Amino acid sequence: MTALSRSLNVPGAGHNAPIPLGARVGPLICSSGISGKEPATGQLPAEASEQVRLAFANMDALLAAGGATLAHVAKLHITVHDNAVRDAINTEWLARFPDPQDRPARHIVQHALQHGMALQIEVTAFVTSA
Repeated sequence: MTALSRSLNVPGAGHNAPIPLGARVGPLICSSGISGKEPATGQLPAEASEQVRLAFANMDALLAAGGATLAHVAKLHITVHDNAVRDAINTEWLARFPDPQDRPARHIVQHALQHGMALQIEVTAFVTSA
């Protein structure tokens, strides 16, 4: 990696493939798919709502690893296996972004996910000094 870019990882929440959970290039942070793995075990819980909670917590940890906060988030792209998890997503979304005038963009698509994943979050953030 160069001085302008670096891999970002969250122990226990990463991929089995040789890719980082995210990367920071200058002020820009982009993630790979962030799942709802339990970081302590690296396993996916059976309960979809728990996967949602953990996916958002893993996103928070990835942002922190890149020197970002929720205030730096520009967009979330969320892929869900089943639309039934939308209520759980909205609960986590509103907990993190309660002000309707200060929320990032968000897009949700439904697509078959592997290995029992209920969702994957991709986050884009722009880190400023303010």
